Amino acid sequence: MLNKNRRLSLLLMLVMIIGVMSISLDKTPATAATKTLIYAGVQSKGDIPTLDPALVEDTASSQVVNEMFFPIVRGDEVDLSKLNPGIASKWSLSKDGLTLTFTLRPNISWVMWDGKQVVQVKDASGKPMMVTAQDYEYGVKRMLDPRTASPYALIVGGVIKGANEFTSSKATGADLDKLRDAVGVKATDATTLVVTLPEPLGYAINVLTLPNFAPMPQAMIDKFADKWTEPGNMASYGPYVLSEWKHDESVTLIKNPFWKGIENAPAPKIDQVVIPFLDQTPSLNNYEAGSADVDDDVTPGELDRIKADAKLKKELVIGPSACTYYYGFASSKAPVDDPHFRRALSLSVDRQSIVDNVSKGGQVPARWFVRPGMAAAPTLENSPKLGIGYDPETAKKELQMYLDAKKITVDQIPPIGLVVNQVEAHVKIAEAIQQMWQDTLGIKVEITSQEWKVTLASFKTDPPQVFRLGWCADYADATNFDREVFRSDSPQNYGKYNNPEFDKIVDQAARETNPAKRLELYRQAEDILVNKDAGVIPIYWYTSVTLTKPYVNRTHATKSGDNRLEKWDITK
Repeated sequence: MLNKNRRLSLLLMLVMIIGVMSISLDKTPATAATKTLIYAGVQSKGDIPTLDPALVEDTASSQVVNEMFFPIVRGDEVDLSKLNPGIASKWSLSKDGLTLTFTLRPNISWVMWDGKQVVQVKDASGKPMMVTAQDYEYGVKRMLDPRTASPYALIVGGVIKGANEFTSSKATGADLDKLRDAVGVKATDATTLVVTLPEPLGYAINVLTLPNFAPMPQAMIDKFADKWTEPGNMASYGPYVLSEWKHDESVTLIKNPFWKGIENAPAPKIDQVVIPFLDQTPSLNNYEAGSADVDDDVTPGELDRIKADAKLKKELVIGPSACTYYYGFASSKAPVDDPHFRRALSLSVDRQSIVDNVSKGGQVPARWFVRPGMAAAPTLENSPKLGIGYDPETAKKELQMYLDAKKITVDQIPPIGLVVNQVEAHVKIAEAIQQMWQDTLGIKVEITSQEWKVTLASFKTDPPQVFRLGWCADYADATNFDREVFRSDSPQNYGKYNNPEFDKIVDQAARETNPAKRLELYRQAEDILVNKDAGVIPIYWYTSVTLTKPYVNRTHATKSGDNRLEKWDITK
């Protein structure tokens, strides 16, 4: 890329390429591995969508990427309101609230897998190459570049001055380079990164905990292009290194012997982590057969049996999870383009029945979208009448209003298309809701299940009438749910929900600093989203349902895709 530091960028790229050609043989051979963890339930059947930090948008990819590209600052895995040092050992915010300055650790080295062992990347003089602020500036600006098409560019860019102008630009050549140079992410030296905010935003640093805000190995990307994330092509620096990626089958991570440990992220004790891509039933079968050590996505259909089993119930943990399970709508496709029809569907969903009889994991029926527990989020205690719930009689009235306006009868409505990703639990929930819509409204539904990567791709090009998704907190603020998923210009807004009043309220809430005022604004936003417009059907607030062998010492993260594998150990 051309910019005002073009010569330095080209020189650094050349040095790194030369360094890659003279890779160190400092090693911890894979053959010496004595502790291997088979970690099921991270990714269901089908491939992980991406291992490029710039493109990550799902929890499975995040789980792997965060172990390889450790965040600059990392939220606590249990209390999401707390921040821990990451690649930055310290940081400060200017008095005017517009400048964040990060001091990076000087001793985090770039490493890679050479086919036999983890090795350091060295420069032309034979010295190990360290992660620098320049790597961050390149990586973040690459993620924000409109040509990268990162689904999180507008979310991260929303807290960086000049970023959204760059991301949204249609310019090319020198004009695009000028916008890139104006982005408020600057390396002032090798260990100092300065981030300029567009305005004071109290939640800004939380956004920068995302895996998308990461340094990038420019030489590898320039050399291998889209293949740079393959084993042997990828340079990374976190506690674990990618050693194998069998597409549609599994990912294998090897501990990084050059990661000596930092606060809240020790040197790994487990030598190798294998993540198989299996549906819930095969994962559970493997766990019970002893060929998996952890199952982090237990199939709901087996929970009654597991709870009744003397051995398995001791290995079962049901804990909180900062996620919301919901159905979205393609807002331009009839008949779900009509709020009366959408409201009829939402009011017909018996959320308590789903939690009690289908999911069975202690989930909480959701009356609105944002997960309680986030900063400024409503709770069932302080907002008992907010949102929407099961009301079949009102649902029938809403449907009748739609039918009267269209001058049709219900039998004239073609079957509604409902798409879920290829996970047994999602299919069973869809079948339950299919029956509810049929029984209450006489509406027929055709369910399609797809591989996760295929499903995500279809949402971006041609979303189905109704689709299943879950949203998990990136950071503990209501902004991350309402504004960053359903604002009209959000790339996560797959159904293209659009209400200018909603946009105005969530923008105001993001800037507001008074907690009570923020709460009231998010109440207003949720009332519009889930009730007046019925732009989404909130179904339940998640729990995590896991099985872990007694010989595995582990942590349990509140946020999906954020388990700290470097803290885990195997004691057998």
